[in-house]
Amino acid sequence: MRWTPVCSHPQLQFHRHAIRSSSCGILAARFARPKTHDNARMLHFQGARWSGTTFNHSNPGTNPPPKTRPPPLIAPVAALLAFGVTSYLLLQSANAEEPAEERRPKIRLAEVRNHGSGAESIWVIRGTNVYDITEWIEAHPGGDVILRAAGGSIDPYWKIFTIHQKQDVYDILEQYLIGELDPQDLVDGKVPSDGIDDPFQTDPKRDARLLLHSNRPCNAETPASDLNTFLTPNPLFYVRNHLWVPEIPNAEQHKLTIELADGTEKTYTLRELRERFREHKITATLQCSGNRRAHMSAAKPTNGLQWDVGAIGTAEWSGVLLRDVLADAGVNVNPGPSPDVDNRSNEIVKHAQFVGAEAYGASIPISKAIASDGDVILAYGMNGELLPRDHGFPLRVIVPGTVAARSVKWLSRVVLSPDESTSQWQRRDYKCFGPNVAAAGVEWEKGKSIQEMPVQSAVTTMQEISGHVPDYISGRGRIYWLDDDHIALEGYAFSGGGREILRVDVSADGGRTWQQADLLKDGDGKGGGGRKGSKCWAWKRWKCDISKMDAAMGGEFVIKAVDDSYNTQPESYKATWNFRGNLTSAWQRVPYEPSKEIRSLAP
Repeated sequence: MRWTPVCSHPQLQFHRHAIRSSSCGILAARFARPKTHDNARMLHFQGARWSGTTFNHSNPGTNPPPKTRPPPLIAPVAALLAFGVTSYLLLQSANAEEPAEERRPKIRLAEVRNHGSGAESIWVIRGTNVYDITEWIEAHPGGDVILRAAGGSIDPYWKIFTIHQKQDVYDILEQYLIGELDPQDLVDGKVPSDGIDDPFQTDPKRDARLLLHSNRPCNAETPASDLNTFLTPNPLFYVRNHLWVPEIPNAEQHKLTIELADGTEKTYTLRELRERFREHKITATLQCSGNRRAHMSAAKPTNGLQWDVGAIGTAEWSGVLLRDVLADAGVNVNPGPSPDVDNRSNEIVKHAQFVGAEAYGASIPISKAIASDGDVILAYGMNGELLPRDHGFPLRVIVPGTVAARSVKWLSRVVLSPDESTSQWQRRDYKCFGPNVAAAGVEWEKGKSIQEMPVQSAVTTMQEISGHVPDYISGRGRIYWLDDDHIALEGYAFSGGGREILRVDVSADGGRTWQQADLLKDGDGKGGGGRKGSKCWAWKRWKCDISKMDAAMGGEFVIKAVDDSYNTQPESYKATWNFRGNLTSAWQRVPYEPSKEIRSLAP
């Protein structure tokens, strides 16, 4: 029985009136009125509805007319009957009905497991409650990824998908409640660990040299000292996973579905993609939008994984052009002045949405997807090998010049749509807001999803190089042998949208004076055979030698890059700080502490 107070006053209390008439079936609830409140109400439940009378003590004119007093002999009898009924009900209170929770059907854990993926009806567990979600699967915003939890606990997945941790989502699930687990199957009141699926248990083993930021899901960056080659070795390529790594056992039969704006679908296996379309190789740098976030956080704290300079890498990707596959599926990839209209559906196609096998989703503008010089490929190879599992095996999309979050791994579906992807990674996570905007109450819909990346640069190695140290003459304060001793800096520079790096400026004194670094030839024999693609999709490696004396006098190296549109990096984070720590691209500042010997010689 649910008791609903008429007034929301915090002091309002209600008491059961133990008055029941077997002839008219009336149950009354009396609400006690605090002295400061003007209204009290008597509610009666008659049949299937509540009725009631409100009494206003401060305004007697609004009260109903007084009822006629009963005859003197009837009143004592009524009082006696009321006393008897009250006593009876009080005696029955010890045998009151069980709470609704105790009346729910008890379901054995083995029976839940029988309703896993492939069963006629799909059950899941949340906490210790059991739900039949068969009718919900089709409407589930995350698609059939929810089937990963079929026949088991949904809790591990909802901890990953934080968007589910809202009351309105819980309320939706409660509509499908069918019972609760039998207590004899619980351990300390909880589902036993062997009854909870671990979505990460089949993740691949990672190279121990990677710098781990999180284990589940895996997020690890390349050590700066290992970013000294044009192509980043596969085992050391940074890992950015939002979820688990799906198992796809029969790679050649892995299916990719293309969905056009009119709902038409065409499906290709990986083998068909290999056999039917020309292979292309593209050299492209992928960079997480949070690369160097730790540097921005040093100025003011930000949310997210605190990447240093290693959430970036370059590889030679092999696969087929998305443009060619879309054309085969019926898309006009040479539309002329109106590139966004699907001729068959008359829908305005503005976005190509990508869906991964593990439920990750993102999208790019359709103009990028079909551009003849966009070089968007469906990749199955990386640096001359099959894609590693952490990097999308067996198939991923590579969107060069664009934030890596759009290069969806384990690609299973491409949808042409008037709208961008509805995933949280498109609509929320990868956006930037002004320095004055806080995370609390942010209006996500007002931010534009990140696509092309701004210009970026970083130091990856710094070495002291010493030449010979002969006898020297210190007259007039000149130390001749210092001309052969220097600090060797190396690093990378990159800009999005296919814009090439024109130069890298290096300062040894905090930005007061500058010199230009030497740009290394792409694929200079240090892991790479040169650049491939319609535009400059890859980073530039650079090096710069600075005398130890200049370094000792300055005490801080500063690096900034300029691209071929003359975009450059901001000096500080005052203007570009954002609570998500995205697009960190201010000058990198590297302190230098000279040796005692050099420090003593500096003026």
